Amino acid sequence: MTDPVGKLPSELDQLPDRDPEETAEWAASLDAVTKAAGPHRAAYLMRRSLEHAEGAGLALPKLLETDYVNSIPTAAEPAFDGDLEMESRITAWNRWNAAAMVTRGSRFGVGGHIATFASAAWLYETGFNHFFRGKEGDGSGDQLYIQGHASPGIYARAFLDGRLSEQQLDNFRQEAGGNGLPSYPHPRRLPWLWEFPTVSMGLGPLSAIYQARFNRYLANRNIKDTSNSHVWAFLGDGEMDEPESTAALALAARERLDNLTFVINCNLQRLDGPVRANFRVVQELEGAFRGAGWNVVKTLWGNAWDELFRLDTTGALVRRLREVPDAQFQTYATRDVAYIREHFFGAEPALAELAKLLTDAKIAECFYTSRGGHEARKVYAAYKAAVEHKGAPTVILAQTVKGFTLGKGFESKNANHQMKKLSVDEFKDMRELLGLPIPDSAFTDGLVPYGHPGADSPEVRYLQERRVALGGPAPARRVHAVALPQPEERAFAALKKGSGKQEMATTMAFVRLVKDLMRDKETGRRWVPIVPDEARTFGMESLFPSAGIYSPLGQTYEPVDRDQLMYYKEAKDGQILNEGITEAGAMADFIAASTSYATHGETMIPFYIFYSMFGWQRTGDQMWQLADQLGKGFIVGATAGRTTLTGEGLQHADGHSQLIAATNPASLNYDPAFAYEIAVIVKDGLRRMYGPEAENVFYYLTVYNEPKPQPAMPEGVEEGIVKGLYRFKEGTGASADAPRVQLLASGTAIHWALEAQELLAADWGVTADVWSATSWGELRREALECDEALLRGEQRVPYVTQALEGAPGPVVAVSDWMRQVPDQISQWVEQDWSSLGTDGFGLSDTRDAARRHFGVDARSVAVAALAQLARRGEVTASAVKEARERYGL
Repeated sequence: MTDPVGKLPSELDQLPDRDPEETAEWAASLDAVTKAAGPHRAAYLMRRSLEHAEGAGLALPKLLETDYVNSIPTAAEPAFDGDLEMESRITAWNRWNAAAMVTRGSRFGVGGHIATFASAAWLYETGFNHFFRGKEGDGSGDQLYIQGHASPGIYARAFLDGRLSEQQLDNFRQEAGGNGLPSYPHPRRLPWLWEFPTVSMGLGPLSAIYQARFNRYLANRNIKDTSNSHVWAFLGDGEMDEPESTAALALAARERLDNLTFVINCNLQRLDGPVRANFRVVQELEGAFRGAGWNVVKTLWGNAWDELFRLDTTGALVRRLREVPDAQFQTYATRDVAYIREHFFGAEPALAELAKLLTDAKIAECFYTSRGGHEARKVYAAYKAAVEHKGAPTVILAQTVKGFTLGKGFESKNANHQMKKLSVDEFKDMRELLGLPIPDSAFTDGLVPYGHPGADSPEVRYLQERRVALGGPAPARRVHAVALPQPEERAFAALKKGSGKQEMATTMAFVRLVKDLMRDKETGRRWVPIVPDEARTFGMESLFPSAGIYSPLGQTYEPVDRDQLMYYKEAKDGQILNEGITEAGAMADFIAASTSYATHGETMIPFYIFYSMFGWQRTGDQMWQLADQLGKGFIVGATAGRTTLTGEGLQHADGHSQLIAATNPASLNYDPAFAYEIAVIVKDGLRRMYGPEAENVFYYLTVYNEPKPQPAMPEGVEEGIVKGLYRFKEGTGASADAPRVQLLASGTAIHWALEAQELLAADWGVTADVWSATSWGELRREALECDEALLRGEQRVPYVTQALEGAPGPVVAVSDWMRQVPDQISQWVEQDWSSLGTDGFGLSDTRDAARRHFGVDARSVAVAALAQLARRGEVTASAVKEARERYGL
């Protein structure tokens, strides 16, 4: 790479120089060293000076990159606290069974990945034997984010310790029968084993950071002592290209999350080829993490390299390692020694002289297999350094060979991510390499056998003893949640009473309810308000002084609005997570809080409120992750609707989040029209999620910023609100034999329907009943269940069909959403059906203008109702034409 042009003046030019003559002498000394001893010697002296300055406590910026060597020299490694020979045998069995499981499954074409765990086996085994604390010890144990493609190795270890059977291994990726193993870490599919879903890639590292942060939140709020919990995230170097992987590095450093360690498996390969073909991914990652303020531990080279570094008296070897691009180093691992001598050592005379001192066997060992991530002692040293480091999170950059021990057909091959099986001969070669006592007779019908040393073997006893010492099996998920007491009815009374003549938006109604619930003596402290820097938009600033905004540092400054009642109050035990402008970060907060009942045995009630356009559309992948992780809580899309958020325009105008939410089976989606509906829905949600028969679901509510008078709750509507539909206002004012129509509306559209009801009666003599459709999605969910029951021979009528049974006339459905939202229920409505919606892109304008543009305002609803009646012959076609002209449509 070339130096950038147009370099700015040094910032040192802006600092006073108290002794320019001394400064010039230092610069001259450096020039002299460079001239006499060369640039490499001069650079070395400067590095040493910086290191010495850091040790002396001088406030200097750290280098973003260090040399391409191990951070911990062999001589400085701590004593290995274990039986290395025993752990080597255990690792060999795990390697074998992981490869065997995927290969056996390939008969059925279900896929699987072998090469990732092969490269990372020691990274996991060292942790399981020495560091990863289980949930049966002191505290909640550690939280393990396992790299998705390494799951076969975790299953293999669970088989060895007796938690999985051979039959279950044979059902890898075959779950329909009820005794299978999911492809990747999926708690919803295997809830006793997996805690944290890490696929799709990139979500694991982001979630790990916020999990470590939430651990501190619980401790700082005196809810749970999490001091013995450490978060470990196992990642791939290719995965670090996902924006989410590095999005919160600064947060982790800023909040000094030394309870967090990233272990990045740097096998230099992603799914199709090299991660950084023409560059060096380890150095790039080191720069990113050091620049963000992390502690970086590089574990690159195995012990075989020690001799080479000792013989390198000129520094030529280190320089060469730093300049060789990753793809070339990958090539060295696949070529013969002569190629390495020519292309690596032949780069400069000093290296050529060094190569003369090395045997072909030594060169082969170094370049083919000797990597830091493949040696237990070096991994142990890195992990120990990580857990002992204080004041910052740690990243371990462990270099490995992808496909290690799987044979030359796998190791370092670009295609090995897609290679799903080994041949019998390759397995036999692997058996010899690993030294496993598996006879040829075990290979029956061309099928590779699983291997197990025996339930009472030294290997299994050692493995189990280590886990007992560390607090039980891992990974493991445990649920000891106790049902929360339900809030007293008075918390919901204000919203059920209505607002009288005072106008209130449903966004404000929801915030008011949560504020009242946070005062509850039993459960108030368990609410976790989460907002991505829009609290004032949603009227939440009244919570600032009472609940406080969480900050692990407290408030080290005097806020500019300190003299105001609702000042910006940060506190170490603050309850609000005000995340700044990061919906992904806020969503990661929500996931950590919503699953605390399992992670820590502490049930929290998170509610996350955001601009509805920037929720499901922007972080939908995390919503799926939330469902997989069995999270619970309230997600609130505020300022909802295509036309209700005035003036903001296309990118803010949400007319489809309800539709996206409907694709998530764990999400119960509501679009309440009135404050009392919110009260009923939240009360029911607390019962369903946190009551004696708690369900693994979460709620999505869309609320609006359009102020309207909030009516008192009518009698007998609770069931309809929860199920999704009830008649809000029966039509009056027309003659008994007048044409009749049913208007179904959700959210703020209820007001258009009510106005249309008056227009139809006054101008056209048509009676209209207005229904509040609180949840199109729940109506559909229940109707689909009825259809499925019918296939089993059970006769069930969907609730929506029952509710509308006998209702005269056609149905016109309207909402501030795309027509597909209400159309979800059309097939179960026996009446003639039509819908109005806000299909298309949003725009900037007033509410009235936008609603006229999309054809959903009251006059458009009235004309749509007349059109339906005209099709039935109940009004004339001329009446429809006249209405359009009168209303200016």
